Order: sequence, then structure tokens, then C-alpha cells
Amino acid sequence: MTDVTRLLDAAAGDPKAAAALLPVVYDELRRLAAARLAGEKPGHTLDATALVHEAYLRLVGDRQYEGRQHFFAAAAEAMRRILVDHARRKGTLKRGGEGGRVPLDPERFAAPERPDELLALDEALDQLARSEPEVAGLVKLRYFAGLTISQAAEVLGVSPRTADAWWAFARAWLLARLQGERV
Repeated sequence: MTDVTRLLDAAAGDPKAAAALLPVVYDELRRLAAARLAGEKPGHTLDATALVHEAYLRLVGDRQYEGRQHFFAAAAEAMRRILVDHARRKGTLKRGGEGGRVPLDPERFAAPERPDELLALDEALDQLARSEPEVAGLVKLRYFAGLTISQAAEVLGVSPRTADAWWAFARAWLLARLQGERV
């Protein structure tokens, strides 16, 4: 049993164990968050540190994890939820709604991010999860946690070949769904 697994077992309901867990998993969570945020447009208001801290707060507490892989799969889902919630908040009228940012120098600053695209992906991913939960889980690990096919296959307990086939299917399914085709 690894240190992470031992601490995960102890962390449920024990604040001291939960506090001891953060330094052990922080670097890996930060790497996952940085990989996920690397795909976002410049100017995103969440940084990797904030994403890790928010995800960690959602992960510890009364939950039990079945080991390291389960914990990092839950971390990927937590990061997904945080980014989707963030995109929703940015899209509400009271926080700017449809209005865009006005750059000070168009040559120097990037265009504002598109939270509507993330929301559309989230909705399509929820639809995929209803019929193909394992495939949707793979997408979450790849897209939101930044895992490779091999790493995601290990977390899901399938062969890399199976994960690769699922990934090809998921990409085609999601692309069709996002383009408005009936799947």
C-alpha cells in the first residue's frame, strides 16, 4: 500500500490525515491542473494553483477512495466541475454575460475565452456518459486531467488498445454532437 493510499484511507473524517495528504499529492495535482489549463485561452482567470486548491477542497472530507487511481480520477472530475462552473459564472449576465473583454492593446492581448464552448462540451459529455460511461470517463481523464492514453487506461483498468479505441470513438461522437448532428 502506497503512502497516498494509506493517507487516503485515513483522510476520511480525519483533518490531520487530510492535511498530510496535500503535500504528497500536490505536485501531481498541480501538473494535471497545469496540463488542463494549458489548453485554455490566455487570460483565463483561474490558474493551476487555484484549480488545485479548489479541487482538493472538494476531494477531501468524508469520501473514501479505493486507492490512488480512484483519487486522481475523482480529481479529474472535480477539475472538470470547477472549470465548467467557472465558465457558467462567466456567462451569466450579472458577471458580464454576452459582453466581451476589451483588450488594451489588440497586438499584445489574446481574445477572450469562450465559455460557451466548454459548456457545450460538458453537455455533450453528460449525454455520452448516459450511454457510454466508461468512454466518458476516459474523456474526462484525457481532457480535464491531461492524462495520456496509457495513464488513463491504467486508471480505468483497461488495456491501452481499448482506451485508444474508446478515445477514437469519443472524439468522433463528441465532434458530431458539437456540430449538431444526431448521434
